[in-house]
Amino acid sequence: MGEHICIFLYLKLLPTFCIFFCPVFPNLGNRETHKALIKNKILLQWEKCLFENVHNTFYEETIVEVLRKLDTVYDPRSTFYTKDVFLVGEKGAGKTMVMKVVLLQWTHGDIWKDVISYIVHLTSHEINQMSESSLVELISKEWPSGQAPVADILSDSQKLLFILEDMDNVDASLNVDESALCSDSRKHVPVSVLLSSLFKRKMAPGSLFLISLRPDGKAAVTASMKKNYCITLKFSDEKRKKYFALFFKDSQKAARALKLVQENDMFVNLCQVPVSCWITCVALNRQVEMGGEGKLSCQTLTDLYAHFLANTLTSGAGMTTSQCRRTLLERLCLLALEGLWHDTLHFTDGDLRSVGLTKADVSALKALRILLPSSNCTDHHTFVHLKIQEFCAAMGYMMLLSECQIPSANKKYPERRERYNDFSPITTSIFGLLNEKRRKILETSIGCNLLTGELKKYFLQKMKYVGDHPKTVEHHTPLFYCLFENQDEEFVKQIMDSFLEVTIYIQENKDLMVSLYCLEHCRLLQKLKLSVQCIFENKEPHISKMRSLVYWRDLCNLLHTKENLKELEICNSDFDDTSERVLCKALTHGSCHLQTLKLSYLSVGTRFEDVFRAIVYNPNLKFLSLNCVPHSLKMFSLLGEVLENPVLCICQYQIPNPSIPTIFTLC
Repeated sequence: MGEHICIFLYLKLLPTFCIFFCPVFPNLGNRETHKALIKNKILLQWEKCLFENVHNTFYEETIVEVLRKLDTVYDPRSTFYTKDVFLVGEKGAGKTMVMKVVLLQWTHGDIWKDVISYIVHLTSHEINQMSESSLVELISKEWPSGQAPVADILSDSQKLLFILEDMDNVDASLNVDESALCSDSRKHVPVSVLLSSLFKRKMAPGSLFLISLRPDGKAAVTASMKKNYCITLKFSDEKRKKYFALFFKDSQKAARALKLVQENDMFVNLCQVPVSCWITCVALNRQVEMGGEGKLSCQTLTDLYAHFLANTLTSGAGMTTSQCRRTLLERLCLLALEGLWHDTLHFTDGDLRSVGLTKADVSALKALRILLPSSNCTDHHTFVHLKIQEFCAAMGYMMLLSECQIPSANKKYPERRERYNDFSPITTSIFGLLNEKRRKILETSIGCNLLTGELKKYFLQKMKYVGDHPKTVEHHTPLFYCLFENQDEEFVKQIMDSFLEVTIYIQENKDLMVSLYCLEHCRLLQKLKLSVQCIFENKEPHISKMRSLVYWRDLCNLLHTKENLKELEICNSDFDDTSERVLCKALTHGSCHLQTLKLSYLSVGTRFEDVFRAIVYNPNLKFLSLNCVPHSLKMFSLLGEVLENPVLCICQYQIPNPSIPTIFTLC
């Protein structure tokens, strides 16, 4: 695979190459001209990429296997042969990088040498700009004056590859009736008809597809292509370790930073793609560089993002005064806030000017890699990551900023990925910034002033209302994320004192972690309802399963450390043997004061032997409800033992079978 590696070495010559590269190729044949045009386009895009070489080096070492699969998958002799390939990965996983590398390799003749003659490359943004088009127009878009050798390209369409980036961001519906499909390559048709006709091979029969998308959009697109091959870009612990080693260039420093990440499920969840690892490494860099064996101070995502902005904005050339840094940050926060408010993640030059950003400001922010050229919108800029835009927007809410409206606010139809409806990450960051220690990271380094007093009063009043009216929220997990980010002991206790009843919904380790933190501060808790799903499955790595059990043990311990806790309801949950035993141990503890236990819709694999024994040995339990739980002769035998408990007053059992009367009560 040496030819794959040479692409990255080739990029080091990029500035020199671009000086001499000419976009007109009069003496080349059609196919060589086409390759030269694609090479020019990709290299010019790569020239605008502002990430450090650590990214190129990382991909050089980690995507070789992906490139090997792509090299063979379109070859009819391959065991993986297919005409439709999907490249699936989260935002920032490297899908665009893979596409660019594979395009450059093809132009060099390193892959698909006798398999593919022409490539049509389209991004979702380009597709969304079309209301209608024709196949001839798609083929011709990269050629000078649109003069493509269409006849040559379509003469052997089995060697024509369509590369479609971010297909899940395309607004056009792919659910097109068979009778509406078109076979005329010159005819202008709605883009939904054009795409569906290509996918169903009504046009360009036998052609090939390479489509990138995110996991949550896979089902809708793959439904149009029955037989396909899927390549998923996964970011393993080993790859994360490699990235940290490349960034810090020192094994001890890398290990120290990585240890902090591995011990915090919030950070593990964040560092799932290279760009998030880069943000994390930048945030931790100064603390790591200072050396010493002391523990790194970052505990929350607010810590991380605050350190990221503080480290970048104080390291840039020209950022010599706090006034300069503060002004730049205020403009950046206004841009972030206006963008999310108006469904804009990709900003025009006009948007940047409207919030006061000068050309010098934009150059500085690009050099600091806070803003980057958009990868799929020409002449647009975007934040390095949505998380950074959200964090800046949260700061914008806490600043006295001038009102303005970015020009992009007037666009009629924002693209699918730009429709921003969930403002909970911004609320979470605001809670985090209410913590004085975290706020000072920014205030001392940049000189900004964030308003907090009225916000604290507002949140306390709102939480008091929610506590008095528990049915106003379905569950409390989103609030717990906010309080976990805050980490102000007294403020968290004040908020949690509003709640006598709490409902939590747990699907990931981080859900369990934040819920545990908040419940430990809930001094008046009387009733706890929880749903636990998926976290006790066999996991890779094993340490994740161990951490789940540690959190679960600590949460179950609350059953005997919270004196006011009288009722526990567990619903829609699945446990393994170990997690069930942990629960039972807490139920049998001498200090467990539970009087009511409700179990409903538990997984079929749940064993009740230990649970029923725990009930028998709990002297305080007076009410037991079993609703739609797995039943068997063994279970009814155990239930008989439970009913012999003289303390238990009422036992309700609802059989999960509609043909049997729903509830019978045993007293």
